[in-house]
Amino acid sequence: MCGRYAVTLPDEAMRQIFATDNLIQSVPRYNIAPTQPVIAIWVDDAMRRTAKLARWGLVPGWVKDPREFPLLINARAETMATKPAFRDSVKHKRCILPASGYYEWQTLPNGKKQPYYITLKDNQPLALAGLYSSWMGPDGEEIDTVATITVPAGPDVAHIHDRMPALMQGSQIDLWLDTKNMRFAEVEPFVVPQLEGIMAFHPVSTRVNSAANEGPDLIVPASEVIDGAARDKSMKVKTKKSSQLDLF
Repeated sequence: MCGRYAVTLPDEAMRQIFATDNLIQSVPRYNIAPTQPVIAIWVDDAMRRTAKLARWGLVPGWVKDPREFPLLINARAETMATKPAFRDSVKHKRCILPASGYYEWQTLPNGKKQPYYITLKDNQPLALAGLYSSWMGPDGEEIDTVATITVPAGPDVAHIHDRMPALMQGSQIDLWLDTKNMRFAEVEPFVVPQLEGIMAFHPVSTRVNSAANEGPDLIVPASEVIDGAARDKSMKVKTKKSSQLDLF
C-alpha cells in the first residue's frame, strides 16, 4: 500500500508541470498521511484541468455516515473496477495526485520495519493515479475525497514492499483524466508496475512513522541521520500537530 508521501514542489512549478488552470497555495509537506487534505487534479465539467483540495480517504456519495465507513486510502488496480466503493469513480472520476516521493516500509528479519523514501530515478515529480468522489453531508456540505491506486511492485522496489502506487507519465495523464472521452478499458493498460531502472530509493529515519513529524529531515538518507536529526544543522527538525481533517 501507499500510506505516506511528500509534496515539495513550489506552487507555480506544480501548476506548470501539471498544466492546471488554477493555483493552490501550499507549503512543502514531507509526511502526508491518510485523512489529511491533499492536492488532487481532475478535469471539471468544462474540461479544464483543475487542482483541488481533497481528503485522502475516499467516501462514495452513497455513504450515509463516513464515521461508520472504512478508511479507503488505496484502491487495488486488480479489483477497483468491480468494487462498489470505486467502480463509479473508475468510470467517471479519475484524478492524479502530485508527489515528490512516497514512503514504504520494509519488514526486516528481526520483525522491525525500515521506512524507505522512493522517487523516480530522474528526480521528476510523480503523478500518482487516483480516484475521487464527492460526499454530500446532511446539511448540504460537500467534501471531495480521494484514493490512490496501487499495483504490484515493480522490480526496483519489490524487495521493499509488494505494492506500489500506479504512476502516470506524459500523455497518459491527459488520457487518464479525460473520463468524458476515454473509457476505462482504454486507459487501464496504463495502470501497471514501473519497469526496471525507473525508481530510486533510500532508507530514512523512523521519525516518519509518526504523522506528527514534519520537515525536510524526513527524506534525508538514514546514513546521514544521527539520533533522528539530519547531519546538516541547517535542517531543523520540525514537529507539529497533525493537520488531519476532523470532519469525519
